[in-house]
Amino acid sequence: MDIVAFLSATVVAGTPLLLATLGEIVTEKAGNLNLGVEGMMLLGAVTGFIAAYNTSNPLVALLAAMIAGAFGALIYAFLTVTLKANQVVTGLTLTIFGGGVSSLMGQKVVGQIVPESIKTFFSPVKIPLLGDIPFLGRILFQHDLFIYFSYILAILLGVYIFNTNKGLNLRAVGENPASADASSINVTLYKYVHILLGGALCGLGGAYLSIVYVPAWQENITAGKGWIAVALVIFAAWNPYKAIVGAYLFGGLDILGFRIQNPFISKYFLDMLPYLVTIIVLVVTSIRKSKKNAAPKALGLAYFREER
Repeated sequence: MDIVAFLSATVVAGTPLLLATLGEIVTEKAGNLNLGVEGMMLLGAVTGFIAAYNTSNPLVALLAAMIAGAFGALIYAFLTVTLKANQVVTGLTLTIFGGGVSSLMGQKVVGQIVPESIKTFFSPVKIPLLGDIPFLGRILFQHDLFIYFSYILAILLGVYIFNTNKGLNLRAVGENPASADASSINVTLYKYVHILLGGALCGLGGAYLSIVYVPAWQENITAGKGWIAVALVIFAAWNPYKAIVGAYLFGGLDILGFRIQNPFISKYFLDMLPYLVTIIVLVVTSIRKSKKNAAPKALGLAYFREER
């Protein structure tokens, strides 16, 4: 097995996971646990694909996917932030909703492929100089524009969360919304904005699957990747930089079954590995509790301003 080709493929396979994980990190930093990542990815995947199929415009397709993901997040935000509904139940409902809507919208385009102009737009492009670096060049800098965008996005989100005043306010909302409110931070606005941003990123992750990675429409195209993204948030300790490593690690596990052809190793076992590792990660992180890598303290809790 060509190790460089394999590692390059892990970057491609890990990109939808990275985008969805970044979206969930932003959401959870605001104190909201949204388990509807899978549903938002499916909404973005089907809407982005239909837009690409009908318009042959990649930018329109990506915008449509972001709006679809944000729409799913808006439903979640209204129920959990405004109506104070249970966040876990609402997130699970969003997953079911996204799956149903994607099946309904996509039934007429099952098996269809994206136009050639879209494929050309997202064809691999080698970055000058960086793409010529031995070993790392082929792995990281000979991909499509979508992947380069995910690199930039992860870095910008890290800078935003940890190195800006707005990011500090966001963390304050997630840690102690009452104190943030007392400091004149608009808690509701911060929650809505970041939940919608998180949904848009999840929609982009779904769009990468249907527009670039496959690129065709098939039902349940996410195949559980939204759930892996939820676990990756914990694995990455709510840190966008660590999410890059985690997403590519799980991307590699996801394609291992296609790369290893060994009669002594069951293909079904290899296909199961990403989900098995997900369970192990959740178990280990629950046992090894650390303040440095802990979740936002107000995560999953509805904020009632009158109880401040």
